[in-house]
Amino acid sequence: MKNYSIWKDNYKTINFESLKSDKTVDVLIIGGGITGVSSLYFLSKSDLNVMLVEQNKIGLSTTGNSTGKLTYLQNDLIDKIRNNCGEDVAGKYLDSQIDAINLIVNTIKEEKIDCDLERVYSYIYTNNENEVELVKDLERFLNDNNINTYIDDISLVKSKYIFKVDNTYIINPIKLLYGLIDTNKYPLYEKTSINKITKKDDYYMCYTNNNVIKTRYVIIASHYPYFLIPFMFPLNSSLEKSFLSASKKNINPLSLISYSNPFISIRNYKDYIIYLGYSNKLCKNINDEESFKKLTIDLEKLNIKADYLWSNMDIITNDGLPYIGKIKDNLFIGTGYNTWGLTNGFLAGKIISDIILDNNNKYISLFDIKRSSLKNIKEISKNIKDNLNGYVTGLTSGINNPTCPHVGCKLLYNLVENTWDCPCHGSRFNSDGKCISGPANKDINL
Repeated sequence: MKNYSIWKDNYKTINFESLKSDKTVDVLIIGGGITGVSSLYFLSKSDLNVMLVEQNKIGLSTTGNSTGKLTYLQNDLIDKIRNNCGEDVAGKYLDSQIDAINLIVNTIKEEKIDCDLERVYSYIYTNNENEVELVKDLERFLNDNNINTYIDDISLVKSKYIFKVDNTYIINPIKLLYGLIDTNKYPLYEKTSINKITKKDDYYMCYTNNNVIKTRYVIIASHYPYFLIPFMFPLNSSLEKSFLSASKKNINPLSLISYSNPFISIRNYKDYIIYLGYSNKLCKNINDEESFKKLTIDLEKLNIKADYLWSNMDIITNDGLPYIGKIKDNLFIGTGYNTWGLTNGFLAGKIISDIILDNNNKYISLFDIKRSSLKNIKEISKNIKDNLNGYVTGLTSGINNPTCPHVGCKLLYNLVENTWDCPCHGSRFNSDGKCISGPANKDINL
């Protein structure tokens, strides 16, 4: 059994050198996941001088740990947006996901990217009698927005109510990233961490350990920004950890998810079944081994065993909408995708590049990070509590545990993936102390 994502065994990645000299560019992109690479892709069609830096290895963090789904049937997220922002905003979000899927698929076809693209039906179901009317109401909402739904039960899960939609897809996310990179004309640097950003006149000065990058525009495309201000990110979001497996089993092509927590997600990949389960708030994730054990018990019920086991972390926003756009003067961010990073990350690359290039984009206002729906005191209070819980979890886990260099939380050791994980903001370090995922941008001493 392998303790990493199946995608990392199914594509030979390219090695890029680290930055070794000072640079001056028009746009610096920080982060080599779907948001950063799609931003690079869209900006590479302009005359701007663009550069991307990645703290570790391009594509092998959150994007490379995802399920690889392109769907607008996103568990109960649309209902969360309906409740927080209204029917009109939820309809616009639904449109954004459909447009994002079409944009990705068209790009794959135009650029002839081999990423195992497969068109499938997407299913959503509940096995909770109390949720049946909620799922039926979501179905009505989709129908009212001109989406056809179909009743079609499947044997993989027990359900009280289930329906499916068409025109959704599954892919290999790492193959998509490197296919986009193949079309790029600008430099990419790995093992290059930005430790500090300052403003000087009309330029940002971005500092690595040894060099400085001078740039007019900065795109923060890392999973979780290392800075706390000006956006006060921990107050506007929470973190969720999910547990995934890939097992040898032939199933009919599909993309399936449960309506609410505990979330179950299933899809096929060649002769494998990819299974996600037991998502929970990071601050409550005291025992990774127990969550992985529950996952393997589910697999046993399907008469399969895990060939791959891994976890992933997602940023959950207060109102259900991503944070995409300008933080302040020529400083941009794309994050908070509520577990749906492929569609929203690609869309973020398009939106941010359109803002920089002064192009029209109908979704700029929808995802504006200064939108009024974020002023939710109840959610902010929950996030403060979650951050404190994460901090306390680390403190009680072991007095000799190492400390995360981000804001000083004690780390927990993940015996399944052999990593030190931060229960506050999701930083991860390998068994040698090397930082493999932010917001921390420094290694730890063990």
